[in-house]
Amino acid sequence: MIDREAAWCLLTEFTQSESLRKHALAVEACMRACAGKLSGKDVGTAAPGCPAERSSAVSAEPETSSEEDLWAIVGLIHDFDYEKYPSLEDHPYKGNEILKERGWPEVICRAVMSHAEYTGVTRDTPMEKALFACDELAGFITAVALIKPGKSLSEVDVKSVRKRMKDKAFARKVNREDIVNGAAALGVDLDEHIGFCIEAMKAIAGELGLDGSAAKSA
Repeated sequence: MIDREAAWCLLTEFTQSESLRKHALAVEACMRACAGKLSGKDVGTAAPGCPAERSSAVSAEPETSSEEDLWAIVGLIHDFDYEKYPSLEDHPYKGNEILKERGWPEVICRAVMSHAEYTGVTRDTPMEKALFACDELAGFITAVALIKPGKSLSEVDVKSVRKRMKDKAFARKVNREDIVNGAAALGVDLDEHIGFCIEAMKAIAGELGLDGSAAKSA
């Protein structure tokens, strides 16, 4: 049974950095929210809102309690090997090897590989496309929240994120093209997607340290 507890244990085994763990939680929250919205749609080929058959690669996979959990687990572990193997030569290849050695299902292994452009693994399913669309954006939203006076997601909105995206000196390691292209591949408006992910992250603001408590204790 691949469940959330197994995913969390895997993440914490390889990742000691608090910031990387929080990034994993942020992407998990965004992916869980996306699952309900997108898992039943032919993302990237059908117009937003049009029903389509679910990917057989997702629906056929075993033993997670729900498809929503599957998407969330992929979000939680997508970078689990990064702290230990940060180079382009190793990440996410080492992680993929570890997952396969431990018997994790192919749909999860493939999704993890597909989130990095340079692996050459195409993003074919809604889940894979959502992971790419949420990964860099979740990190960028976090960066925007951290420069707010209250260090809170309640201070972050679409306008503030778009403004900072234009500032190339801000969070320069975040690839803006990935954010833009990720939303386009999902077939959703960029502003809509940014707002959607902000709201998803707000639901776990306390776990992310973005509920204002950090500023109050400073």
